[in-house]
Amino acid sequence: MTEDRHLAKASREKLKIVVAGHVDHGKSTVIGRLLYDTNSVNLGLVEKVKRISAETGHPFEFAFLLDAFEEERKQGITIDTTQLQFRAALRDYVIIDAPGHKEFLKNMISGASDAEAAFLVVDAEKGVEEQSRRHAHMLSLLGVRRLGLLVNKMDLVNYDQKVFLAITAALNEYLASLGLTATIALPLSALLGENVAQPSPHLAWYQGPTLLAALDSLEKVTEEESDLRLPIQDVYKFDDRRVLAGRIESGRARINDRIMISPGNKITTVVSLPAWLERDLKDEGRAGESVGLMVADEFYNRRGEVISLVDNPPLVSDRLKASIFWLGQKPLILKRRYKIKLATAEAEAAVIEIHHLIDSDSLAPIKAEGQVRLNEVAVVELSLSRPLAMDLFASRKATGRFVLQDGYDVVGGGVITWIEDRPPVRTGFSLGALKARCEIFEEYFYHVGEMAVNKIKPPRPHYGVGDPVPLVGRSYRYPESFDIVVFRDQVAIQIRNGQVANILPLAEFVYGQLPLVNGRGFGLKIQSNEDWLKARDDLATSNPENESSLAERWLDFNAYRHIPIGGDDFHI
Repeated sequence: MTEDRHLAKASREKLKIVVAGHVDHGKSTVIGRLLYDTNSVNLGLVEKVKRISAETGHPFEFAFLLDAFEEERKQGITIDTTQLQFRAALRDYVIIDAPGHKEFLKNMISGASDAEAAFLVVDAEKGVEEQSRRHAHMLSLLGVRRLGLLVNKMDLVNYDQKVFLAITAALNEYLASLGLTATIALPLSALLGENVAQPSPHLAWYQGPTLLAALDSLEKVTEEESDLRLPIQDVYKFDDRRVLAGRIESGRARINDRIMISPGNKITTVVSLPAWLERDLKDEGRAGESVGLMVADEFYNRRGEVISLVDNPPLVSDRLKASIFWLGQKPLILKRRYKIKLATAEAEAAVIEIHHLIDSDSLAPIKAEGQVRLNEVAVVELSLSRPLAMDLFASRKATGRFVLQDGYDVVGGGVITWIEDRPPVRTGFSLGALKARCEIFEEYFYHVGEMAVNKIKPPRPHYGVGDPVPLVGRSYRYPESFDIVVFRDQVAIQIRNGQVANILPLAEFVYGQLPLVNGRGFGLKIQSNEDWLKARDDLATSNPENESSLAERWLDFNAYRHIPIGGDDFHI
């Protein structure tokens, strides 16, 4: 019997709701009253809060049930994001109380990022104010599409229906400009408990549900039915077996599924979902579960790659546009490099354009002046050091959002709004279906302030037959005629007299005694055709276990490259 109750509890549906709104419009009171009216708060806690309120000279408010910190009670505003769980007849809820004060915007963002629905609270007496619009805008950027409007403190306007209709009309007009539509709008008085869990006789003109009933009417959107996204967390090796491990962010992974592993776009089949114990073996994994996959083909896989079904993979790109929320004490600066973390992948990200800031009052775009300061919101364009698998945030959250780091500090978060949809060729070569990804003309330099080697991309993205190539840069100097061999794409490029003479499959390439470089501009230690054949076989089949030794044997960085010293002003 006890086991049955535990199983029933574990299987109950859970819904995450964020409640946001202008400071002092009563969102914390709404939540506190909801908890109180559903017997979801310990009566001892209520008595404790009443005692503290008396000691500090404040009248008791239901909002104080949420404000866990003494400092918050002194200031009368919610500083941190508070998450509370309560049980209703239909399901379990996680209610997120998001701060409304302008200085605590970043906490609201972190609280709302995982919400499945949101309610925006507006004071009936004060109407729509700055933070009401600001929070609606933030919720739209964070991909929250199910939004309800709560017009609170109706008792202060004598429960006037005209006031309610005017506020909801103004909000709906603003939401429409953001591409949002309110799924429900309801009047209430949280302080008096009217229309929270029980209907109010003072609001007889309102024929809709109470807040609790509105919550229960929301349908759970399950990620299991979405497209498969499984970012690889690690690759485990057991004898000759390799297990790709990670958490399924959306969709399902089943035995015999044809999958693609991006950004390399390697296609294979799921053979099994191994487990430590035989009783844990299963034929499929679902969204939210951490699983291991064994696949039919052995590739070089690594952390950060994303597994999807073949017919609906993520986009692969090294260039994106995003709405970012800047949290760093130092401003974001144009052309500066940061570390981007997207799902389990990491890369270097350069800020190549700051399109505009978003004004905190009007939410209109304003000029950025080359930087983004603490707590500012901006639309920026980023160029990544390597292609990553990603999605638009509006379609898939887990692979559509990221954080930026400066050193070890998290300085910003962003949601992807545009992805440059093109083959993963940065500085490279193409001829018809032949595409070679090369970094041969990227500039390396040692950044004195960061004490790290950085790279700068050249202005031209790729080259075709007949195009001239830059033989001399600040960190490289190549001969007028040489050959480039790109093992990962199995393509060779012949440079003659400073121009692209030919692009051909590597299998058709014949060593002609000219200098050889790889796709990154490293010289190859080749003196004869025998050397070439041996190096070709070695480098084409390298893996993490022998990569370093083979690189030391065959590659020479200093043959055509060097590393100059510079800072933020280094340019090409």
